[in-house]
Amino acid sequence: MPVCRFCQSKLKYVVVSLGKSPLSNSYLSEKQLHQVECFYPLEVYVCEKCFLVQIEEVVSAKDIFSSDYAYYSSYSVSWLQHCKEYTEKMIKRFGFDKDSLVVEIGSNDGYLLQYFKQHNIPVLGVEPATNTAEAAKKIGIPTDIAFFDTPYAKRMIETGKLADLIIGNNVLAHNPNLNDFVKGLRITLKSNGVITMEFPHLLQLMEHNQFDTIYHEHFSYFSFLTVEKVFAAHGLTIFDVEELSTHGGSLRIYARHKEDDTKPISDGVYELKQREIDAGYTDINYYLTFGEKVKAIKRDILSFLIQAKEEDKTIVGYGAPAKGNTLLNYCGIKTDFIDYTVDRNPYKQGNYLPGSHIPIEAPDKIKETKPDYVFILPWNLKDEIMVQMALIRGWGGEFVIPIPKVIVL
Repeated sequence: MPVCRFCQSKLKYVVVSLGKSPLSNSYLSEKQLHQVECFYPLEVYVCEKCFLVQIEEVVSAKDIFSSDYAYYSSYSVSWLQHCKEYTEKMIKRFGFDKDSLVVEIGSNDGYLLQYFKQHNIPVLGVEPATNTAEAAKKIGIPTDIAFFDTPYAKRMIETGKLADLIIGNNVLAHNPNLNDFVKGLRITLKSNGVITMEFPHLLQLMEHNQFDTIYHEHFSYFSFLTVEKVFAAHGLTIFDVEELSTHGGSLRIYARHKEDDTKPISDGVYELKQREIDAGYTDINYYLTFGEKVKAIKRDILSFLIQAKEEDKTIVGYGAPAKGNTLLNYCGIKTDFIDYTVDRNPYKQGNYLPGSHIPIEAPDKIKETKPDYVFILPWNLKDEIMVQMALIRGWGGEFVIPIPKVIVL
């Protein structure tokens, strides 16, 4: 029986089973289509003691994130805007300047730190994937190619690098060694420093059927109640929280050393905790209702696709995100339903989606084939995508949004 990665309790309860799936960012070349492809269990558990929702580490994080990594943050215009606004907010609120040090864990291609650098604030990226780290270096972002853990944090101390601000955007969920990771945050943070972490909010995931947010790179899924326990166990206090629209609904938490009394706990912290309690996130039985909701949305998606094909409609995808691969593989959707998908990231173009083997083309392909439906896989970016692809209206094309329910626009 697996054990909780935070409190070590035995994990007895399955929240949802998504069958077996390939790694969501393991895009395939044409040659690889004729080779054996690995599929791994995607079982989601909840701990009855601390209520951490999690999957087992069936594939190591180093195997997932080392070497070439297909996700480049800079290809989303709306995400870049989100990061620019974040930078301005942090500087205004906490007064970071040329004497500060901003460290981002999981800094990818330098998408965020570039904005701090524009304000002449010293930065350091920590990124395990070689290709994205090299892309960051090319735009002048100092980047260590490494996994962040307590040994790395101790090396930072030895070199005199303590952080005024530590950033982790969509990285907390990606670390299977959760206790070691949070302990490293405490070690690296200056006595009066600030940590901000952003991650998909479990409440939004469960309330809005966002099962495709679950994949092997995401080892943990956090409610505020649980993430507060994790940080407190390592001497860190969460003193503020924001609810964000990114990734279908995320939290941004603000943490400090427990001993730092210069940053009082906001009313928003207490309000969100109570809202989660009222919604059922301290009741094990509530978690066990999610599986049936996921089965229902799967049936709805397949019903739409079957009906469209019976009417001789053509369907293509937009995007090649990790979440899309969870959706496609769980629902069993292949080229019998979706002819191809497109993505702005040239790193993905010319390859095939894992499991489903749907080809990935450049966005101009849609203009050539004029499909009846464009199935938006990164539904959290639907507004941005519908503006970019507004040309489909010219031939009567429509957009399909699969989550939280199937909608045709």
